[in-house]
Amino acid sequence: MLAGSVLACSVLAAASGCGLTSGSPMVDNVEPGTIGRGRPLEGADLTVTSKEFTEQLVLGAIMGIAFQAAGADVLDRTGIQGSVGTRAAVENGDADAAYEYTGTAWITYLGHNRPIPDPREQWQAVHDQDLRHGITWLAPSSLNNTYALATNRAHHAEYGTNTLSEVAALSKRDPGAVTLCVEGEFANRADGLPGMEKAYGMHVPARNITQMDTGIIYTQTAKGVCTFGEVYTTDGRIKSMDLVVMKDDRRFFPNYNAAPMVRTATLEKWPAIVSVLDPVTRALDNDVAQDLNAKVDVDGQDPHQVALDWMKEKGFVTAG
Repeated sequence: MLAGSVLACSVLAAASGCGLTSGSPMVDNVEPGTIGRGRPLEGADLTVTSKEFTEQLVLGAIMGIAFQAAGADVLDRTGIQGSVGTRAAVENGDADAAYEYTGTAWITYLGHNRPIPDPREQWQAVHDQDLRHGITWLAPSSLNNTYALATNRAHHAEYGTNTLSEVAALSKRDPGAVTLCVEGEFANRADGLPGMEKAYGMHVPARNITQMDTGIIYTQTAKGVCTFGEVYTTDGRIKSMDLVVMKDDRRFFPNYNAAPMVRTATLEKWPAIVSVLDPVTRALDNDVAQDLNAKVDVDGQDPHQVALDWMKEKGFVTAG
């Protein structure tokens, strides 16, 4: 995920797991539902980790709850600041597993500059290259937390744009109609505004671009101050503010699909992790993420409780 990929511990901290020495047991009173039957992880001591932002806290809790239902004792080490520390925790054995994003792994961890446009091929490339680091990636979700442009309902009705190609056409037909609210980073990243304009043959004059903090972008776009605002595709504010996301029809933006990143040694000892997590991962998509994120960021609910409620609602686990 983009927001997570730009936050990092120092190289020294990363080498030691960013000082990851504490954690607390997960003590959810859950039993198997559609996952974990027969409690195939009975006797396992598993540590889950995550980054510190809302979606990651929810995903980390989801993973830990799934492991508990399957019989494991789970140590909660979620909420690490930044991508590098989370990755280091799994790589060096301070944690066993985390939900991570394919684009973050490909670009930040594996050092590639060019993302792979096809999401399945991107996951496969990450999977294959990370095996040599002692990490196995399980099947990915369709949850793709990447960049997008969004507009409010009034502007959507006025201009009728549904894709970035249509936004580009509008910018040529009526240059004053396309005004953008974006973050400073997005305005300058090769996989942000400059690359998007090049890929779509779009040119937005500097006077039509306003840089601002992430949270303000959503409110200003909803108010119609800007025709289009930069958003993250799984952000809960998209639904709560009734924004319309433009389809990236040329597949320019990198894929940031969430998938379980598991220590290979742990998976070899407890192969049932695959059957426990696969059904849960398949159920995760952008709509689910937007709903869960909104419960935290808009409604003020606790991320762990949001995860537990969803796992019960889907029937993956039952109350103990």
